[in-house]
Amino acid sequence: MLGSPHGGCLPDISMWSPQRQEGHTRIAGPAYTVHFVRRGTEPSTIKEHYIDSVPAGTVIFISAPPDAANAVYGGLMSHRAKVSGAVGAVVDGRIRDLQDHRDLVYPVNVPVTVRVEDQDMTIRPGDYIIGDLNGVVCIPLELISAQG
Repeated sequence: MLGSPHGGCLPDISMWSPQRQEGHTRIAGPAYTVHFVRRGTEPSTIKEHYIDSVPAGTVIFISAPPDAANAVYGGLMSHRAKVSGAVGAVVDGRIRDLQDHRDLVYPVNVPVTVRVEDQDMTIRPGDYIIGDLNGVVCIPLELISAQG
C-alpha cells in the first residue's frame, strides 16, 4: 500500500483493448470518475452526459453496481472519449463492442474476477491512474501533490 487508503494496485483489472494482455499500450492520467447507480437510487444533478464533459488527458474510471445486468461502456463511448482526448478507460462493470474499442486502438481495462469496490479502495477525481498489460494502479492526488 502507499500509506493511504485511497491508492495502490487494483488487482484483477485486465487490459482488453487495444489488445488482450499483450503489446506496449500504457495509460496514465488523472481519474475522471463516473459512478453509476440503480435507477431511482439517487437523483442526478448532472445536466449533460458524462462522456460529453471528459477532459483531455484523463483516464475515465467507471464504477457500476455489482449486479448491473447491462453494459455501462461501449464503442460509442470510446469513440467520443478518444475525440475528447481521454487516454483510456478503466471500467468496473460490463462493457460491450469490444471490437469497436480495438478498431479505435483505444485502451479499455476491466475486472476479470473481482470488483474494485471489494478492494477497500476509493478512486477519487484527480487521483492518478496508471495502467498497462500488467495491471492498473491508483496514486492518490495528495501523494503526488506532496512530491511537487
